[in-house]
Amino acid sequence: MHDLLFLSHRIPYPPEKGEKIRAWHMFERLAQTHRMHLGCFIDDPADWAHLPFLRARCADVACFGLHRQWQKLKALARLRPGKPLSLGYFHDRRLQRWVREKLAGGIDRAFVYCSAMAPYVMHADGVQCVLDMVDVDSEKWAEYAARSRPPAGWVWGREARTLLGFERRAALAFDRALFVSQAECRRFAALAPETAGRIGWLDNGVDLARFSPGFAAGRIFPPGGPDLVFTGTMDYWPNVDAVGWFARAVLPALLPSWPGLRFWIVGANPAAEVTGLADVPGVRVTGRVADTRPYIAQADVVVAPLRIARGIQNKVLEAMAMGRPVVASPQAFEGVHAAAGRDLLVADGAAATASRIAEVLQGRHPGLGAAGRQAVERGHAWAATLAGLDALMEDAPMHDGDKR
Repeated sequence: MHDLLFLSHRIPYPPEKGEKIRAWHMFERLAQTHRMHLGCFIDDPADWAHLPFLRARCADVACFGLHRQWQKLKALARLRPGKPLSLGYFHDRRLQRWVREKLAGGIDRAFVYCSAMAPYVMHADGVQCVLDMVDVDSEKWAEYAARSRPPAGWVWGREARTLLGFERRAALAFDRALFVSQAECRRFAALAPETAGRIGWLDNGVDLARFSPGFAAGRIFPPGGPDLVFTGTMDYWPNVDAVGWFARAVLPALLPSWPGLRFWIVGANPAAEVTGLADVPGVRVTGRVADTRPYIAQADVVVAPLRIARGIQNKVLEAMAMGRPVVASPQAFEGVHAAAGRDLLVADGAAATASRIAEVLQGRHPGLGAAGRQAVERGHAWAATLAGLDALMEDAPMHDGDKR
């Protein structure tokens, strides 16, 4: 059994949000064939409680606290021409020292989750390195820039340009670079054609046992309804943008026909823009909940009206796995192995979104939930999507560091 250095920009457990879900399932898969040496950060105080669980499953764990506001200031202090702020945000001398000690001690395999963690090993010689970039993060910042006014738009635009340059260098420095979907991989190939032959993708999966149509819980919604549900971390800008747009542009078109209709925004750390939506008729903001599944299971419709999105949306997979009708934007649908109109409904714009939701509430798509469950069973079981991960770690040739 080989030793493996696994680096992640956030503690990969518990798998309760998008980035941690993928990281954890990859970690679990690799732990079946490797002794794991985990290096990561914690930016949520509640996550310190999970360290004993991880230490019991690892040969070693180096986990360092990360204060979000302080890291932003440090990133600005480290700002250099051509350097993205993301790298400064996740730079830590303690973690760098630990990584060097591990590599000097003989570990010659590394799996790096998130491009911001790539600098910790991309200059190491004689180490077999795989980088999971997940999404083309530079494209996310470009979308932010397009939707923002100066000066924020200028900052996000700079981040998009400098991060793309770094992503291209990282993809060449690692033996393999992975993405979350074929669409993301193709987009990066178009942006960085020199990386052809070094990039690929592993689709996201969903825990089909945990997110099951058979899940049962006591009634969570008060009498009335119908109930629409959105789940996600609610200080993440694409989620904030999605619920704000939905509450103001879509909900008013539905309320005249369903006066008791409620739109539940379910997720931790709601930003001020989100908590303010509680004043909009029909909107309910829960904040952090112990388990999102009761809300999903009892939803009349799960909505994913994202206008900014990259990769595969776990919120869509989880709702489909629980057999609930899903209405998603084209952006939220990207990468999902399912047929629009059969397994879920896809709508672009406020009028179309309201119309598709109304169709579900009118009973015009009775088989949608069951078809969605079947689709994720076929295309998004973790055992199948990660089947190539072990072979990838075995077959990736050792690189000789970043010589560019």
